[in-house]
Amino acid sequence: MTQEGQLPPPPVMWAQRRDVLFVTICLEDCKDPVIKTEPEMIYFKGVGGTEQKMHEITINLYNKIVPNKTVQSLRGRTIELVLPKETDAPYWPRLTKEKTKAHWLKTDFNKWKDEVYSDDDSNMKEGKELEEMMRQMGGLGGSVDSKPDFPDLNMDDEDEGEGMDSDDDDLPELY
Repeated sequence: MTQEGQLPPPPVMWAQRRDVLFVTICLEDCKDPVIKTEPEMIYFKGVGGTEQKMHEITINLYNKIVPNKTVQSLRGRTIELVLPKETDAPYWPRLTKEKTKAHWLKTDFNKWKDEVYSDDDSNMKEGKELEEMMRQMGGLGGSVDSKPDFPDLNMDDEDEGEGMDSDDDDLPELY
């Protein structure tokens, strides 16, 4: 909710990688936006949207970024920011310093990459580990073309009736 005289925040999406943040401000047809980045803050102000209203937001970041290496890209519907993290610190648990949920902030799953899968080499290694684990558990065993072996379910014509339950004989006719 916005208070009287306070400008509404535009919708914001974010994602991260090991060394960089992606912040997307979703405000279409925004002309001449004011964007300021500081080590622990992002400030945005601009007119846009379907009603061409003024929007403003200050995001207090969870950790520090390198403002002079920030890349800004104005698109028709969005303003995209690529913000290098100051250090090779672990992944941030959230974008903002505040622990409260912001209604205007969403995760950008199109750009998101989990910490576990940040390196291509580790991704391949973990994929092979998962495949090996599945083989050991009985899944993915053998080649792709091989059929699973379920002895009680694989009935030939001459085995008909051997694998059936005893209570299947007394089923009434369905009309």
